[in-house]
Amino acid sequence: MATKKKLIFQSLDNLSKENFLSFCAALVDREGDRRVSQSKVEDRSRLEVTNVLVSTFTEAGAPAVVSELLGDIGCGDQASKLDIRIAQLTSNASGGQGAGQLGVVNVTRCSNSMVPPSAVSGTHFVDKHRIQLIQRVTNIDSILDGLLERGVLQYGVYDTIRLTSGTQQQMRKIYDLALKSGDDVKNIFVELLHQQESYLVKDLLKDS
Repeated sequence: MATKKKLIFQSLDNLSKENFLSFCAALVDREGDRRVSQSKVEDRSRLEVTNVLVSTFTEAGAPAVVSELLGDIGCGDQASKLDIRIAQLTSNASGGQGAGQLGVVNVTRCSNSMVPPSAVSGTHFVDKHRIQLIQRVTNIDSILDGLLERGVLQYGVYDTIRLTSGTQQQMRKIYDLALKSGDDVKNIFVELLHQQESYLVKDLLKDS
Protein backbone atom coordinates (compact mmCIF):
# COMPACT_ATOMS: atom_id res chain seq x y z
CA MET A 1 0.00 0.00 0.00
CA ALA A 2 1.35 3.40 -1.00
CA THR A 3 2.17 5.90 1.72
CA LYS A 4 3.59 9.41 1.55
CA LYS A 5 6.88 8.08 2.88
CA LYS A 6 7.04 5.46 0.12
CA LEU A 7 6.29 8.07 -2.53
CA ILE A 8 9.08 10.28 -1.19
CA PHE A 9 11.50 7.36 -1.29
CA GLN A 10 10.48 6.51 -4.86
CA SER A 11 11.09 10.10 -5.93
CA LEU A 12 14.58 10.08 -4.41
CA ASP A 13 15.29 6.62 -5.80
CA ASN A 14 14.52 7.87 -9.31
CA LEU A 15 17.16 10.59 -9.09
CA SER A 16 20.57 10.16 -10.65
CA LYS A 17 23.49 10.05 -8.24
CA GLU A 18 24.42 13.61 -9.17
CA ASN A 19 20.88 14.90 -8.64
CA PHE A 20 20.56 13.04 -5.35
CA LEU A 21 23.73 14.73 -4.09
CA SER A 22 22.34 18.09 -5.25
CA PHE A 23 19.09 17.32 -3.44
CA CYS A 24 20.94 16.57 -0.19
CA ALA A 25 22.95 19.78 -0.53
CA ALA A 26 19.78 21.79 -1.11
CA LEU A 27 18.16 20.13 1.92
CA VAL A 28 21.07 21.14 4.15
CA ASP A 29 20.99 24.71 2.79
CA ARG A 30 17.21 25.04 3.12
CA GLU A 31 16.16 27.84 5.43
CA GLY A 32 13.34 27.60 7.93
CA ASP A 33 12.53 26.64 11.48
CA ARG A 34 13.43 23.00 10.87
CA ARG A 35 16.94 22.47 9.58
CA VAL A 36 18.81 19.34 8.53
CA SER A 37 22.51 19.12 9.33
CA GLN A 38 25.14 17.88 6.89
CA SER A 39 25.91 14.90 9.13
CA LYS A 40 22.37 13.56 8.72
CA VAL A 41 22.59 13.26 4.94
CA GLU A 42 26.29 12.88 4.13
CA ASP A 43 27.03 9.42 2.71
CA ARG A 44 23.50 8.32 3.56
CA SER A 45 21.30 6.09 1.43
CA ARG A 46 18.12 7.34 -0.18
CA LEU A 47 16.07 5.43 2.38
CA GLU A 48 18.02 7.01 5.22
CA VAL A 49 17.48 10.49 3.77
CA THR A 50 13.79 9.67 3.40
CA ASN A 51 13.68 8.79 7.10
CA VAL A 52 15.42 12.07 7.94
CA LEU A 53 12.87 14.02 5.89
CA VAL A 54 9.91 12.35 7.58
CA SER A 55 11.34 12.67 11.07
CA THR A 56 12.19 16.34 10.52
CA PHE A 57 9.13 17.58 8.64
CA THR A 58 6.58 14.80 9.49
CA GLU A 59 5.11 12.48 6.90
CA ALA A 60 2.36 15.01 6.18
CA GLY A 61 4.73 17.92 5.63
CA ALA A 62 7.71 16.23 4.00
CA PRO A 63 6.25 15.84 0.47
CA ALA A 64 5.93 19.61 0.05
CA VAL A 65 9.55 20.05 1.16
CA VAL A 66 10.73 17.35 -1.26
CA SER A 67 8.75 18.91 -4.11
CA GLU A 68 10.23 22.32 -3.32
CA LEU A 69 13.79 21.00 -3.28
CA LEU A 70 13.32 18.98 -6.47
CA GLY A 71 12.23 22.19 -8.15
CA ASP A 72 15.24 24.02 -6.74
CA ILE A 73 17.70 21.54 -8.29
CA GLY A 74 16.03 21.55 -11.70
CA CYS A 75 14.01 18.36 -11.33
CA GLY A 76 10.62 19.95 -11.91
CA ASP A 77 9.26 16.86 -13.66
CA GLN A 78 10.01 14.71 -10.63
CA ALA A 79 8.43 17.33 -8.39
CA SER A 80 5.27 17.37 -10.49
CA LYS A 81 5.07 13.57 -10.50
CA LEU A 82 5.39 13.53 -6.71
CA ASP A 83 2.69 16.18 -6.37
CA ILE A 84 0.34 14.16 -8.56
CA ARG A 85 0.99 10.92 -6.66
CA ILE A 86 0.49 12.64 -3.30
CA ALA A 87 -2.71 14.19 -4.64
CA GLN A 88 -3.99 10.80 -5.76
CA LEU A 89 -3.10 9.25 -2.42
CA THR A 90 -4.84 12.04 -0.51
CA SER A 91 -7.86 11.78 -2.78
CA ASN A 92 -8.19 8.03 -2.20
CA ALA A 93 -7.78 8.47 1.56
CA SER A 94 -10.49 11.12 1.67
CA GLY A 95 -13.21 9.04 0.07
CA GLY A 96 -12.10 7.92 -3.37
CA GLN A 97 -12.47 11.16 -5.30
CA GLY A 98 -10.85 11.10 -8.71
CA ALA A 99 -7.44 12.70 -9.03
CA GLY A 100 -8.93 15.32 -11.31
CA GLN A 101 -11.30 16.36 -8.54
CA LEU A 102 -8.65 16.77 -5.90
CA GLY A 103 -8.33 20.32 -4.67
CA VAL A 104 -11.71 21.51 -5.95
CA VAL A 105 -12.31 24.64 -3.96
CA ASN A 106 -15.29 26.27 -2.35
CA VAL A 107 -15.38 29.78 -3.77
CA THR A 108 -16.62 32.42 -1.36
CA ARG A 109 -16.79 36.20 -1.37
CA CYS A 110 -14.26 38.06 0.71
CA SER A 111 -13.61 41.79 0.38
CA ASN A 112 -15.54 41.77 -2.90
CA SER A 113 -13.20 39.16 -4.41
CA MET A 114 -13.85 35.58 -5.35
CA VAL A 115 -11.42 33.65 -3.20
CA PRO A 116 -10.85 29.88 -3.08
CA PRO A 117 -10.20 29.44 0.66
CA SER A 118 -9.44 25.75 0.90
CA ALA A 119 -9.68 22.48 -0.89
CA VAL A 120 -12.51 20.08 -0.13
CA SER A 121 -9.98 17.28 0.03
CA GLY A 122 -7.93 19.09 2.65
CA THR A 123 -5.27 20.25 0.17
CA HIS A 124 -5.29 24.03 0.13
CA PHE A 125 -5.09 25.97 -3.13
CA VAL A 126 -1.65 27.38 -2.30
CA ASP A 127 -0.32 23.92 -1.43
CA LYS A 128 -1.75 22.25 -4.49
CA HIS A 129 -0.35 24.91 -6.83
CA ARG A 130 2.89 25.60 -4.96
CA ILE A 131 5.23 25.02 -7.90
CA GLN A 132 3.18 27.06 -10.36
CA LEU A 133 2.78 29.93 -7.91
CA ILE A 134 6.50 30.03 -7.16
CA GLN A 135 7.30 30.06 -10.86
CA ARG A 136 4.61 32.45 -12.07
CA VAL A 137 3.74 35.06 -9.42
CA THR A 138 5.49 38.34 -10.28
CA ASN A 139 3.70 41.14 -8.40
CA ILE A 140 5.45 40.32 -5.14
CA ASP A 141 5.76 43.84 -3.73
CA SER A 142 2.02 44.50 -3.75
CA ILE A 143 1.31 41.10 -2.22
CA LEU A 144 3.87 41.72 0.52
CA ASP A 145 2.33 45.12 1.21
CA GLY A 146 -1.05 43.44 1.55
CA LEU A 147 0.30 40.76 3.90
CA LEU A 148 1.90 43.47 6.04
CA GLU A 149 -1.26 45.57 6.10
CA ARG A 150 -3.38 42.56 7.09
CA GLY A 151 -1.03 41.74 9.96
CA VAL A 152 0.23 38.49 8.45
CA LEU A 153 3.83 39.74 8.33
CA GLN A 154 5.83 41.73 10.83
CA TYR A 155 8.21 44.39 9.51
CA GLY A 156 11.31 42.26 10.11
CA VAL A 157 10.00 39.35 8.02
CA TYR A 158 8.59 41.78 5.44
CA ASP A 159 12.04 43.35 5.00
CA THR A 160 13.73 39.94 4.85
CA ILE A 161 11.52 38.83 1.99
CA ARG A 162 11.76 42.12 0.10
CA LEU A 163 15.56 42.05 0.27
CA THR A 164 15.68 38.52 -1.15
CA SER A 165 16.85 38.45 -4.76
CA GLY A 166 14.52 37.05 -7.42
CA THR A 167 10.77 36.62 -7.42
CA GLN A 168 10.93 32.83 -7.13
CA GLN A 169 13.15 33.03 -4.07
CA GLN A 170 10.82 35.66 -2.59
CA MET A 171 7.87 33.34 -3.14
CA ARG A 172 9.72 30.50 -1.43
CA LYS A 173 10.35 32.82 1.52
CA ILE A 174 6.65 33.65 1.67
CA TYR A 175 5.87 29.93 1.81
CA ASP A 176 8.53 29.28 4.45
CA LEU A 177 7.94 32.33 6.67
CA ALA A 178 4.23 33.14 6.29
CA LEU A 179 2.09 30.42 4.76
CA LYS A 180 2.99 27.78 7.35
CA SER A 181 0.80 29.65 9.85
CA GLY A 182 -2.39 27.93 8.67
CA ASP A 183 -5.38 28.20 6.37
CA ASP A 184 -6.44 31.67 7.55
CA VAL A 185 -3.15 33.11 6.34
CA LYS A 186 -3.34 31.09 3.13
CA ASN A 187 -6.83 32.45 2.49
CA ILE A 188 -5.59 36.04 2.86
CA PHE A 189 -2.72 35.25 0.51
CA VAL A 190 -5.09 33.84 -2.11
CA GLU A 191 -7.32 36.90 -1.77
CA LEU A 192 -4.30 39.10 -2.50
CA LEU A 193 -3.36 36.83 -5.39
CA HIS A 194 -6.82 37.29 -6.84
CA GLN A 195 -6.44 41.05 -6.59
CA GLN A 196 -2.92 41.23 -8.01
CA GLU A 197 -2.67 38.13 -10.23
CA SER A 198 -6.28 37.45 -11.18
CA TYR A 199 -5.47 35.86 -14.54
CA LEU A 200 -3.04 33.45 -12.92
CA VAL A 201 -5.60 32.42 -10.28
CA LYS A 202 -8.26 31.86 -12.93
CA ASP A 203 -5.84 29.78 -14.98
CA LEU A 204 -4.93 27.60 -12.01
CA LEU A 205 -8.58 27.16 -11.04
CA LYS A 206 -9.25 25.62 -14.45
CA ASP A 207 -7.14 22.66 -13.32
CA SER A 208 -8.79 22.39 -9.89
